[in-house]
Amino acid sequence: MKKDVLIITSYFPPEIGAASNRIFQLAHGLQKNNFNVSVLTPLPNYPTGKIFDGYKGKFKHVSEEKNVTIYRLWIYASNSKNKLLRLIAMLSYSFSLVWFFMWNRIPKTVIVQSPPLLVAFTSMLFLRRKNRNLILNVSDLWPIAGLELGAFKRNFSYRILEKIERYNYKKASLVLGQSEEILAHVTSIFQEKPTFLYRNFPDFEAPSIKQTSSTGKLKIVYAGLLGIAQGIYNLCGQLDYSTIEFHIYGSGAEQTKIEDFISTHPELPIFFHGRVTREKLHSVLMNYDVTIIPLLNRIYGSVPSKIFEYARLGIPMLYFGGGEGEDIIKSHNLGWIANASDYDDLNKVISKIEVGNLSEEQKRTIQQTAVSQFDFNKQLLELVNGL
Repeated sequence: MKKDVLIITSYFPPEIGAASNRIFQLAHGLQKNNFNVSVLTPLPNYPTGKIFDGYKGKFKHVSEEKNVTIYRLWIYASNSKNKLLRLIAMLSYSFSLVWFFMWNRIPKTVIVQSPPLLVAFTSMLFLRRKNRNLILNVSDLWPIAGLELGAFKRNFSYRILEKIERYNYKKASLVLGQSEEILAHVTSIFQEKPTFLYRNFPDFEAPSIKQTSSTGKLKIVYAGLLGIAQGIYNLCGQLDYSTIEFHIYGSGAEQTKIEDFISTHPELPIFFHGRVTREKLHSVLMNYDVTIIPLLNRIYGSVPSKIFEYARLGIPMLYFGGGEGEDIIKSHNLGWIANASDYDDLNKVISKIEVGNLSEEQKRTIQQTAVSQFDFNKQLLELVNGL
């Protein structure tokens, strides 16, 4: 007999980014493992802050996608830098969730994505009263990450967020964490809390490796969100372009600034390609020598899912973010490490990467490591056996 499970998330395709991909794979992975899966998510709006075409003017949208039922609820969409507007956006989705909980049957098992903290708090608060088995899937440590990014200060508001964070952990039957640091943080607060390391492993067929065509310069590519945490705008102004080309794919808060920088520096070999679908991105990434994974500042608990995705594609990585992600690159020999926030060291590392020394064999070894060590289905089966 199939088991019902509800996943509550703030991000889901057609939205882009690691968060939506992660929940999409979890939903369909559970469905393939004999679960009846439904997903609660806002009307798609991320990262533009505007409701996508086809969903505008709707209060609720329900669809069946590959045997998974998707409930898309109303949200006041905004990507404004104004903290009040961002708060209103989160509260609007929380309001929609409460309304849904009141009028719909909720399965016994519910997986809640965090962050956003307030959305997770709303789910944990209302569903705990209904005696549900609540599984909290923590992908980033908030409010700690916000503090490290400079978005928060240690004040009264921060202490409130800490209390919300602790409440969410306390009420969870099980905490899933995408990094060892996340799990260590949770158990430092609640020592007996059951936890499970759930990495953001991808689930797609590993493609054939191909040799990139040489232009004489090292072709470095970044693909993903163009947000403050990634620091791509700052990176554009810090790279030494004497031996490289820099290609950028994606969208986000810094996109306009990046485009303006490129237009005012036509002499630099920087190329912005915009946003493409994940499937197309996998294809185009194979044309580059090295992919860079930067973080503006080292964020405790954060492990970019790009590590596992690019490894499965067989693309060597240049990691520039510190923390647990750096340890994974080193231990699995997936590429090169530059000291976090040290642009001099980054350029020094890049200068030592020679195009002629990048081989198909190196890429194939990276891909084989990913297939054997970053197995989505094996990890999911371990999780399913515990549900």
